[in-house]
Amino acid sequence: MTGARPGSLWRHGNFVKLWTAQTVSLLGTQVTALALPLTAILKLDASPLQIGLIGTMQFLPFLLVTLPAGAIVDRLRQLPVMVVTDLARAALLIAVPVAAWLDQLSLAVLYPVAFGVGVLSVFNEVSQQSYLPAIVEPDRLVEGNTKLQVSYSGALFAGPGVGGVLVQLLTAPIAILVDAASYLGSAMLLLLIRGDGRPAAAAAHRADGAELRGLLREIAEGIRFVWRHRLIRPLALATGTANFFYLFGMTGAVLTLYAIRVLHLTPALLGAVLAAGNLGAILASLVADRVLRRWRFGRVMVLTSTVSSVAIVLMVLADPSTALILLATGVFIGEFGACIYDIAQISLRQAATPAALLGRMNATVRFLNWGPIPLGAFVGGLLGSSIGLRPTLCVAAAGSLLPAIPLLLSQIRGLQSLPDGRPAEPPAASPAAAAAVPAGSSVRGGIDE
Repeated sequence: MTGARPGSLWRHGNFVKLWTAQTVSLLGTQVTALALPLTAILKLDASPLQIGLIGTMQFLPFLLVTLPAGAIVDRLRQLPVMVVTDLARAALLIAVPVAAWLDQLSLAVLYPVAFGVGVLSVFNEVSQQSYLPAIVEPDRLVEGNTKLQVSYSGALFAGPGVGGVLVQLLTAPIAILVDAASYLGSAMLLLLIRGDGRPAAAAAHRADGAELRGLLREIAEGIRFVWRHRLIRPLALATGTANFFYLFGMTGAVLTLYAIRVLHLTPALLGAVLAAGNLGAILASLVADRVLRRWRFGRVMVLTSTVSSVAIVLMVLADPSTALILLATGVFIGEFGACIYDIAQISLRQAATPAALLGRMNATVRFLNWGPIPLGAFVGGLLGSSIGLRPTLCVAAAGSLLPAIPLLLSQIRGLQSLPDGRPAEPPAASPAAAAAVPAGSSVRGGIDE
């Protein structure tokens, strides 16, 4: 492993640089997550359907380009991909405040910016998840993912609060400049990392100059691997279902409008509520390693996959007099469960996948996980316009119970702990072998039925 050292990962030079870059980038991203829909609501008087379409544009790339992105990332050095996509996202976001200054801001500007940033985010995130196992030993993936989740959780806590204040004081388009600056900072930090992070087998494979048919064959190889894997497939189905209904999908499409127009919160108060609620993610990221090691891994995953339903119910029960406490409590509960679940499912996928397939596995799973989000956002916006914002949240709360079903019907429910080693690389001449590797070797006695 490049730069690996004994002791805590906080003494692992390359990991600390990766973690810091992610922290800076994610902080800005959370500012934009609030500022972009507020731009449409406050500047353009957008309808629920139009807000839902902004969410659709943000996440549609995960449905359209994730699969080829995985095969492409497996052919490239992951670190330069992360740097280039950070710089390109910064350039795109600058278009929003520029359009506002020129009095040309419209939904016709916001939609393509949201889509373009989404495309770049696909390549960045697939690269990041494939890069971590190249610099961190397999038995430290939970620790590494937990620390990265701390970064995400810290951004969830600070980002909305900062974003709400910036929108209140400086207007929403200018707040988006913070995200552009964060991507520039992230790129600079990533450039300090030594080593390209490519597994040796994957590097040799990339050097063969395969053309389109080879690329399509590699995409199909990643799909077969995920779909035939008795642990990764139910994980992807459960996470995709959760994302359809929860904070990025159906719930996310109406929550900002619900808070502003029904509960009468100001942007600053909404930011403060989200920041307070996101303390749940920070707490979860601090205890996740101990929780997943102390209690049965599979049972924790099943339980945390349904917590978002409780969170949405609390949002539904809120009125203007109780909005601050119920929204903050709902977000706190939802983010606590989602954070522990995410650390568990990402670590399980990484531990169960051969290094040469990590890019394609992550891309295929990201397709299944995040592909439903634009559909959920569109359905949420459509329902919000037709049946109202609160009834739409009721539908989302009921749907958020469904992710537990694929987990309960799989061997995940009996998984006692994370597998303690990555499977052997599949034979290069037999793509189908990749799909057959994980069934037995990845769990190695970890299932208790």
